[in-house]
Amino acid sequence: MQKLTWETADEITINTAKKITKIRKRKSISQQKLEVLSGVSLGSIKRFENTGQISFLSLTKIAMALGCIDEIKNLFDNIPYASIEEVINEK
Repeated sequence: MQKLTWETADEITINTAKKITKIRKRKSISQQKLEVLSGVSLGSIKRFENTGQISFLSLTKIAMALGCIDEIKNLFDNIPYASIEEVINEK
């Protein structure tokens, strides 16, 4: 059974970008410094913060640089089973 969401994919990516930007600013890290710390180009960082568009690899690098890699590593860890068939199929 699929869980319903009232946000679009675009809204989710924009909201994620806003959260990352807030963390960056809270840590007093400029976009230029984040570029150096993460290895992600300044253009990619600016585009991400403005549009939410970024590769998953670059998002992972940014999360590592900001000290929030566990958020990425724990994606999809707590997905409940929807049926007994899913439990059986997993094996």
